[in-house]
Amino acid sequence: MSSTPRYRAIADDLTHKIKSGHYRAGEALPAQRELSASYGVTMMTLRQALQVLSGEGLIVQRAGRGTYVTPVSAEYPLDTLRSLGDDLRRQGHPLRTEVLSAAIRPAPRSLTPLLGDAPAERRALRLARVRHLLGRPAVHQISWIAEPHASAIKGTDFTETPLYTALTDAGARVHRATERVRPALLTAPIAARLRHPAGSPVFVSERATYDDQGALIVMDHATILGEWMEIRAERKATDLSLHWVSQH
Repeated sequence: MSSTPRYRAIADDLTHKIKSGHYRAGEALPAQRELSASYGVTMMTLRQALQVLSGEGLIVQRAGRGTYVTPVSAEYPLDTLRSLGDDLRRQGHPLRTEVLSAAIRPAPRSLTPLLGDAPAERRALRLARVRHLLGRPAVHQISWIAEPHASAIKGTDFTETPLYTALTDAGARVHRATERVRPALLTAPIAARLRHPAGSPVFVSERATYDDQGALIVMDHATILGEWMEIRAERKATDLSLHWVSQH
């Protein structure tokens, strides 16, 4: 006869299911009554098992809402010249890029003052992507890449190659960037892409990246689901570091 307490065996089984991805980060576990029935134990025994998982940091219990797998923590430093995707990959988070479209088009009016005067310079590569974090769509991103880099990278497979890697390989010299982040509500067209209710809270990031001569390389517009990210600041005597932190 096994000497392992029943609650411990249930905790071990749930731990395996969480770590194997059966229950994903941020996902709700079945209701406690459903779990107790499936394991054939009393509610008290099940709650003992959940206390073990809670103590090990694998789950969080939200009053009136249920029990959830603990979100994965992922940071995106705003004070670097790396992209959102690059930073999440560096931290080892599963990130998949879905390319919605990639085509050279006339640049929007908001962008043309930052481009050259020649007609060819007023065209740019419009790259639309959805970033899937932990298997779920979390970020909608539109990037406008200026010439001459637009033509140089238009054939890149952006599902495999990060944008900034492609730009560097094409000879772009990323020197500085400005970024503005503001809260907003999810609009209907992007809500459909992110499979999330319109009107949900989001962050909107607008970032302009320049080369060492002050010429625009990329203009990014990213819509980030508010429940996936928060911004944290680390203040030091000499500088200020801002980070995106994933809530899943």
